[in-house]
Amino acid sequence: MYFLLNVIGIFVVIGLVYLCSPEKRDVKWKAIFLLLIAELLMTWFMLSTTIGTWVINQIASFFTWLVDCANQGISFVFPSAMGNEQIDFFFSALMPIIFIVTFFDILTYFGILTWLIDKVGWLISKLSGLPKLESFFSIQMMFLGNTEALAVIRHQLSVLREQRLLTFGIMSMSSISGSIIGAYLSMVPATYVFVAIPLNCLNALLIANMLNPIKVSKEEDIVYVPDKAERKDFFSTISNSMLVGIRMVIVITAMVIGYVALTAAVNGILGVFVHGLTIQKIFSIIFSPFAYLLGLTGDDAMYVAQLMGIKLATNEFVAMLDLKDQIRSLAPHTIAVAVTFLTSFANFSTVGMIYGTFNSILDEQKSHIIGRNVWRMLVSGMAVSLLSAMVVGLFIW
Repeated sequence: MYFLLNVIGIFVVIGLVYLCSPEKRDVKWKAIFLLLIAELLMTWFMLSTTIGTWVINQIASFFTWLVDCANQGISFVFPSAMGNEQIDFFFSALMPIIFIVTFFDILTYFGILTWLIDKVGWLISKLSGLPKLESFFSIQMMFLGNTEALAVIRHQLSVLREQRLLTFGIMSMSSISGSIIGAYLSMVPATYVFVAIPLNCLNALLIANMLNPIKVSKEEDIVYVPDKAERKDFFSTISNSMLVGIRMVIVITAMVIGYVALTAAVNGILGVFVHGLTIQKIFSIIFSPFAYLLGLTGDDAMYVAQLMGIKLATNEFVAMLDLKDQIRSLAPHTIAVAVTFLTSFANFSTVGMIYGTFNSILDEQKSHIIGRNVWRMLVSGMAVSLLSAMVVGLFIW
């Protein structure tokens, strides 16, 4: 019964996104079908086979090693904080970002990450029949994050027509950054984080193809490759990466503190009018139909609906912190779909980040395409997260 609801949920989400599409006739259904098949096969491989489980464990071990290396640096500067039996979220989850950002930038500097992104992007383009640049970007933002990935292809974005620019804005709602994975792993199970990352990549392409279908000529279907002359020297690169990392830590810290405090304030105001009413309860009602379509029941459905709302209104960190405290009392299927849903940057603040990035790398007129289509971006972010969670839910009960 609940498995069937989970299956129906996939078709409901795709159907709702299709209804939101302003150009329904141009939707490439073949590409959507191929991407869905690829997602199902990939998820089955990663969750239901010995080799797939081994691959996830190796990736998780690699990121655990990265975090351990980061902790060495943190312990040198903050030995008393790291020596505590229970380490604060700031030190355990956020401070490692400084080293992980630097590590990924080193891989990019030597062309290792760039090569990987290029090859996998080419493969996805061949599989789906969608443009190379969009396929390339979906992989790129999976490792680098949305704003960083947009900056890397800024030269090509500057010559694209507005309608195609919107595709990149829509896709940017579904990214994460490789530098942030360590923080996720300190709160939720690694398995579902690493399954969600490639699923979000494919679903971003799928949803963008429905919400903003466009035709690209062969002359337009190219990928910009940065010139070697644009690169700084190695030590300038890693020094800048460390500064970028600490800025990310400060921004995320401010957002978590601010949003948790704001939620508490809103709950206090709501409680004056209706005793016991909270923003979490309101969200749990609004998103409950989608939670039931994830194959959930009763209290679990209402709790995951609440997490959905928290993520959209604040960010995934606030929702993951809540989930971390409840995770031992939840069923395996509930944990799988909840973690998968939360593993992305889809929220209101991300829209502002994307608009700001477009405004800084393009002219103001072109960046208005984002401001005029906020609703499409929010629909995309939620739809991608729901689809990824529904696909994972099919394999964990």
